[in-house]
Amino acid sequence: MRPSFFHHLHPPTIPAAQSRWRYTLGAGGTAIFLALILTITGALEMFYYIPTPDQAAISIQTITYFVPFGALLRNLHFWAAQLFIIVSAVHLVRVVFTGAYIPPRRFNYLLGLALFVISILLNFTGYILRWDQGIQWALVVGTNLIKTIPFIGDSLYQALIGGTQPGSATLIRFYAWHIFGLMLPAAFLVGWHAFRVRREGGIALPPPTLRTDSERITRNELVRREILAMLFTGSALLVLSIFTPAPIAPPIIEMSPLSGEVRAPWFFLWVQQMLKWGDPFFWGVLIPVIILIILILIPYIFPRPAESELGRWFPKSSGLAQVTLAIIAVAIIVLTLLALIPIK
Repeated sequence: MRPSFFHHLHPPTIPAAQSRWRYTLGAGGTAIFLALILTITGALEMFYYIPTPDQAAISIQTITYFVPFGALLRNLHFWAAQLFIIVSAVHLVRVVFTGAYIPPRRFNYLLGLALFVISILLNFTGYILRWDQGIQWALVVGTNLIKTIPFIGDSLYQALIGGTQPGSATLIRFYAWHIFGLMLPAAFLVGWHAFRVRREGGIALPPPTLRTDSERITRNELVRREILAMLFTGSALLVLSIFTPAPIAPPIIEMSPLSGEVRAPWFFLWVQQMLKWGDPFFWGVLIPVIILIILILIPYIFPRPAESELGRWFPKSSGLAQVTLAIIAVAIIVLTLLALIPIK
């Protein structure tokens, strides 16, 4: 069979051992598939969404209750966005826990990390675009954290929300950021990230002289597995979207004081929990930035995995990087669970 364009995006053959799901977890390909779903569903929602404070929540209700298949479309977009964060996090963990970030893949690791951060910001801005009573923590507390940055906080805050307090300028700016400031760069980075994976030989492997398994699979077999993974992911996403509606709440008429029951979006619950401990700049801005810096520096300051240990989980020579990431991940998960405990 003559290779198609899609086949040419893959190397002619790849090692069989490192192509198994238990090694890759299918996270990279699944993330690209979810990004495609997000792009399509988001573009369709743009035909009905109105980015003004008096119409935003109503237009979302219109999509949900009156547009044919609108509820399914919105649910697909919402759940694909949540799954994209989870799958991207799994992919990041897999890369670090297999040592697949050393040169020549170091820069691509940074591209992937940038995509992960952008995916969180896309979720945050998309969350604000609902402009209903369920987004008040993100709108008030999330944006007020910008004010705590020394010297430039107030200026950044006004530039972000378009004034001294949230209003119509805030919504249109978040809409512009969501579409042009984040989505377009994300699409570019996804393509660049995938291109570099292809150019750098695909999966990280030991040098040929150190490999113990010479079995390989063809690109046709790899494409077949990817199609099966897309069918499985798409089916699971469809079932989730049919039976679990995306959040929806009454429109914001006026900002009300935040109650103890108001929560951050799930991916920022860990930050909300830390804010209970004291200084908002330290816990809400500085600590997340320090975590991001540590992740950025993993390929540069931590011991590099030995080439002979590439292509398998948990190389002993890069144990410090694995332990560091594990501590960060466990801390974020624990803080998130603590934030979910009802306040009495």
